[in-house]
Formats: sequence, structure tokens, C-alpha cells
Amino acid sequence: MLSRRARITLSILVVASLTFVILDLRGGDGPFSSARAAVSSILGGIQRGAATIVSPFTGAGEWWSTQVEQSGQIRELTVENERLNSALVSGENNIERADQLDALLRVAGVGRYRVIPAEVIAVGPAQDFAWTVAIDAGSLDGLEDDMTVINGDGLIGRVLKVFDSTATVVLIVDPESSVGGRVAGSQELGIVSGTGRQNSLEFQLLDPLGQVSSGDAVVTFGSKGGRPYAPGLPIGEVVDVTGTAGELARIATVRPFVDISALSVVGVVVRPPREDPRDSVLPNAPSAPVTPAPAPSPSSSQEKETAATPAPSDS
Repeated sequence: MLSRRARITLSILVVASLTFVILDLRGGDGPFSSARAAVSSILGGIQRGAATIVSPFTGAGEWWSTQVEQSGQIRELTVENERLNSALVSGENNIERADQLDALLRVAGVGRYRVIPAEVIAVGPAQDFAWTVAIDAGSLDGLEDDMTVINGDGLIGRVLKVFDSTATVVLIVDPESSVGGRVAGSQELGIVSGTGRQNSLEFQLLDPLGQVSSGDAVVTFGSKGGRPYAPGLPIGEVVDVTGTAGELARIATVRPFVDISALSVVGVVVRPPREDPRDSVLPNAPSAPVTPAPAPSPSSSQEKETAATPAPSDS
């Protein structure tokens, strides 16, 4: 139990509290208004000071939350942008491969070559050859050594070595490569040899008196049984001729139809045509424009009609 003194003190505090409450409710300029104002001013200053002190920390927290949210959005947008770019590149690559496959099938169809499509997967030397590529088809797909390799533009090379699921192809530009060639149209024969440069071949005529000129197309003459080279395949275009007719060392420079630096979809000829397609696989030359016959003049038409009408009799 509380002592008498404690009870008196508690009673005094309760009465004082009630007095302050009644005076605050009544308002006005009572004796305690100044004290109340002073206390309010002190408390307001303390609140403003506390807000000043705490506000930088509160602002930093809000700034950090905003930064985290924006960083997350940037990461999401970056990932989405990379995905869209990848899809765009993949779509363009698929379109390019589809176009190359269409061109390959056109050549195979026109020349009646039976081919197995493949794709170049690596570039690099093999054995003593400097210009080779690896393709993703092998013996399991029916490939054998010394088969002709082409694409939609013409001759690429021949199969050098076959493995289970891959094969090595030596390109026609390799210095150790050579193939029998024929000038389209004139049928002049010669040997096409690689020079080690991706855009240049050498064509030496067998007949020193044979005719060859810049702009002539050269196609494969063909090997026995179609190996290593099937007949009638476009090789390239003559861009220069050194020497004159009759000279033994008469060489023509040939630019390959195939872009060796951009090989992708290729075809391996597993069965050559029964007959030499000759020059039919070459792109068709533009046809000469047809000039319409001039219309007859009215006077000549009347003369023809008069000549064709029999004269009346004198009966």
C-alpha cells in the first residue's frame, strides 16, 4: 500500500493534470498559455532538427531503392535486346542458308547431279594442302574420297578425306589442285590450276592455237566416272590472257565463280549425270531485245489491197 505522503503527491499530480487539460480545452491567454507555447516551440524545434538529421538517411534509402529498381529494369531491357538481336541474326542466317540451298538445288537439278547437302564447319590446312575446309557430312552419309564438291555458284573442290560424320575438302584454289577445264562455247580444253589466292586460278590451253578471250566462261571437262570432278560444272570467268596464239606458255587468268572466303552450304556430288550437261549449268546469258517490225504505211497498204483485188471484166 502507498504511504500517506505518496498518496498526497499522486493526488496533487492528478489535480494538476486535470487543470492543464481544462485550461487547454478552454484556450485563451490563461496563465499557462505561455508555458504551453514555449513547450510547443521547444518540441517543434526538436522535431524539425530530428527531421533535418534523419532526412538524408531517408532520402538515401529512397535513392537506393530507385537505383536498384532502375538497374533491374536496365538488366531486363539489355537481356531482351540481346535476345532480339540474336533472333534477328539467326533469322538472317537462316534466310541466307535457305537461299544458298536453293541455288545448290538449282545447279543439281539443271545438271542432273545427285548431291548430299552439307555445311562448312571449319577452315584449315590438312596434310600437304594449304586450302581446305571441313564439312559436317561423312561416310555415314554416303560420302567417299574424290567426290566433287559444289555450291550454287559452281565448283568448290573435291573430297580429300572422309570420316564418319565429317570430311575434309581441298579447294580448287590450292596450289596443289588441278582440274580439266573447257571453254564454254569454243570447247577449247586446258588445265585449271590453283594459285594459292582465293580469287585467282590459272588456265593453260592444251592447244597453243586455241582461242580464249576475257569474259569466256570455263567449266569442268569431267573425269572418268565423274571422280574427282563431274562434268559441266562452272569454274570461273577468264579475266586476262597472257601470250598470243601459237605460244607454248599461253596462260589465262580465271576468276572463280565461287567466293572461297564465304563458303557455307555446299553439296557433295555422289552421282554424276549420265550425260555431260555441257554449258547448261552456266547462268543464262541475257537474251537480245526483240525489235518489233515496222508497221506498214497507209499508202503501201492501199497498194497491196489494190494489187490483190481483181480488175472488173468488160462483159
